[in-house]
Amino acid sequence: MAFPQPKPQAPQLPQHLLRTINCQQGAVRAVRFNADGNYLLSCGSDKSLKLWGVSRGTLLKTYSGHGYEVLDADGSYDNSQLCSCSSDKSVILWDVASGQVIRKLRGHAGKVNCVQFNEEATVILSGSIDGTVRCWDTRSRRFEPIQVLDEAKDGISSVKVVQHELLTGSVDGRVRRYDLRMGQLHVDFINSPITCVCFSQDGQCTLSSSLDSVVRLLDKSTGEMLGEYTGHKMKSYKLDCCLSSKDTHVLSCSEDGHVYCWDLVEGSLSLKLPVGKAVVQSLSFHPTETCLLTSMEGCVQVWAAEPEETQDEVTMAT
Repeated sequence: MAFPQPKPQAPQLPQHLLRTINCQQGAVRAVRFNADGNYLLSCGSDKSLKLWGVSRGTLLKTYSGHGYEVLDADGSYDNSQLCSCSSDKSVILWDVASGQVIRKLRGHAGKVNCVQFNEEATVILSGSIDGTVRCWDTRSRRFEPIQVLDEAKDGISSVKVVQHELLTGSVDGRVRRYDLRMGQLHVDFINSPITCVCFSQDGQCTLSSSLDSVVRLLDKSTGEMLGEYTGHKMKSYKLDCCLSSKDTHVLSCSEDGHVYCWDLVEGSLSLKLPVGKAVVQSLSFHPTETCLLTSMEGCVQVWAAEPEETQDEVTMAT
C-alpha cells in the first residue's frame, strides 16, 4: 500500500524582525554577513567599520583607519582578516582580533565602491569609480596590485569572485565575467547603469540590478535572459540585490523603504518587506539559513523566518 507523498514545503522567507541595531556610525553604507553567518560587518559614513554578533546584536570591535566613509567590506573564510574600501580611494586589510591595520592599499584614482576576498583570502579584489578592478596579494609586501582589469568604460559598482571566476558590474551598463583560469572575458550588455551583481549559489547564473528598476537573471554560459524582476524602485542609488541561500528567491533593496522578494522561477512577488520610510541601502542573505540583514540610515535590521523564542518559552519547553 502506497502512501501519498507529503507536499514539499514552500520555502520560508525572512519576514520577522528579530532586532534593530543602532550602529551609531552615521549612515550605514553596506551591511555584510561573514563567511559562516555568525557575525555581521557594518560600513559607516563616519569612516568606521564595525563587527557585530548577529544573535544578540552585540558590538565586538570597531575598526578605524579610513579617511572617509566606508563603502564595502568582506571577511576572510577563517574570520581572521577583514578587508574594507572607502571614498578615500584606499583598501585596508585588517587583523580581526587586534583591530590593527595590516596593509593599506593605494592605487585607485577615485573612491572604491566594492571589495571582496577570493576564497582562500590570498587576493583582495577592489572595484572603483576609476573604472578598474585591482587585484592585491594579501601575503606579499608589494604595494602595487598584481593585476589591473581596466576593460570598463565607467565606474565599477560591484565585484564578486567565486573560485576562478570574477563578475563585475559597471556604470557603463555591462556585466563582465572574467574566467581567470582561461584568460577569457564575457560581456553582457544591460543598457542601464549596473548597481550590483552576484552569482547564483549553483554557479550557473548571474544576477544583476540596474538603475532602470529591473533585476535580471542571466544564464552564465549563454547570456540568455532567464528572468526579469520588477516592482521595486531603483533610480538614483547604488543598491544591493542577492539570491536566497538556496537559490529559491531573488531579493532587492528599493528606494521606497521595502525589500522586494520574488520567486526565482515564476518571477512573481513573494514578499514585500517593510523596512522603514527611507531608502534600503544594503542587504545580505545568510550563507545557509533563512536570515536577512538590511540597512537603513544609521541602523541594521536582522530578519528571520520565525520570530525569536523568548527565554520563558524556552524554559517552559525544557
